[in-house]
Amino acid sequence: MRTGYDLELVHVTKRYGNTVAVRDLNHVFAPGSYVCLLGPSGCGKSSTLRMIAGHEDVSDGSILLDGQDVSTLAPAQRGTAMMFQNYALFPHLSVRDNVAFSLRMKGVDKVTRHKKADELLELVDMTRLADRLPAQLSGGQQQRVALARALVTQPKVLLLDEPLSALDPFLRIRMRAELKKLQRELGITFIHVTHGQDEALALADEIVVMNNAVIEQAGPARAVWATPVTEFVARFIGGHNVIALEGGKATVRADAVTLADQGMAATVTAVEYQGASVAVTTLTEGGDEVLALMPEEQFFTSPKSPGDAVKLAWDEGRLHRLRA
Repeated sequence: MRTGYDLELVHVTKRYGNTVAVRDLNHVFAPGSYVCLLGPSGCGKSSTLRMIAGHEDVSDGSILLDGQDVSTLAPAQRGTAMMFQNYALFPHLSVRDNVAFSLRMKGVDKVTRHKKADELLELVDMTRLADRLPAQLSGGQQQRVALARALVTQPKVLLLDEPLSALDPFLRIRMRAELKKLQRELGITFIHVTHGQDEALALADEIVVMNNAVIEQAGPARAVWATPVTEFVARFIGGHNVIALEGGKATVRADAVTLADQGMAATVTAVEYQGASVAVTTLTEGGDEVLALMPEEQFFTSPKSPGDAVKLAWDEGRLHRLRA
């Protein structure tokens, strides 16, 4: 069985009247990878996902899947499947019939479609609840059913729109692990929209950071985290300080900043104990806010309080220049 298909966006633009929601996107999604589209509300990530799914028309450009332009095809003919944020399960149908629904629409006989639905329910560990109605399930169980229903058509690409946002924090972390495991087992491309950078870092082989209708940066999760190219990415991905230096701006990670005898003069504005570490927020004489994330033992050997004058230091090798 072949797994992994190229999905490519070629000059994809989406306009709503005079508003440009997505501007001239060009991107190739690696076959069989877990990709997170990350960015703030209104940046164009959900519009991009909906265009790939066929739930929004492309204003300009094309979407290629396995070499074929699918941008004018109906959603069911594209080889993609979408899992919605609200799960959108049919309340009057059993779990099994929800999963089998799209096969029923295609005229697949009952025995065959139920057999296929049962295979998918086994995959998402929901076999024992196959005869229940959606209202009799927890949020996490409903999500598994929605996932099975999206996968029953054997899509080349699975599209997930903020799939974890309705879950409580503990369940969200558990479902993250399950999604990643499932993607690895299936070997198909998952494209997952989120505004949570921790979710993107935990899940993604590739992170595509969007802002103001364009892609600001795309690359392996670790590369985007460690070497942001713009101030927006540095601030949005979190954990970075943006510092004005001669000739431009640079970032230094909060965990690379220490309080020392020599260095940049600053004043402590806040101290937050976080268990294993202590977050010390400071304001430099140049007006930059700089966060130092220090091991708790190190901080308490010489604790500081808001109002204290301190010196900030870091290894020059940890300083990362931003693109202008």
